[in-house]
Amino acid sequence: MPLAVRTTALVLLAAGCSSDSAPTVAVTVGDQQMDVEATQYCADGEGKRYSVTPQVLQVDPDTTILIEVPAEVAVSGWSFQVFGQGLADEDLIGEVDVGQEASYELSTSDAVPAAYYIVIVQDSGERCEGLAGAWPIGFLRR
Repeated sequence: MPLAVRTTALVLLAAGCSSDSAPTVAVTVGDQQMDVEATQYCADGEGKRYSVTPQVLQVDPDTTILIEVPAEVAVSGWSFQVFGQGLADEDLIGEVDVGQEASYELSTSDAVPAAYYIVIVQDSGERCEGLAGAWPIGFLRR
């Protein structure tokens, strides 16, 4: 059974949420698969924030991470950002622009720290006034 550990490192508070939900992003590492929930999302010009605690997966070194985004995210373009121990600006290690591909593969050993976050970020549309979709997930390399 996959080991997913909830982290209390970051709790993003909801602001103006409704019952509408954002699409999820699928992340697969070895035999572990997780549907990652959005912390924010903009659809039809209406931005929403969601109360989500990012999940953390314990992973082995040199294992493939497969990120798969839904069609509505791929079509608008997306990237992912790699952060160190936290999700603050000063913890940003790098960013990869994926474009309009529906999936992307990387290795659990691509990031130098043993513990890191990846935030999948949807490109912001004109009607969303800078608010983009965001899906955070943490990794703890064994």
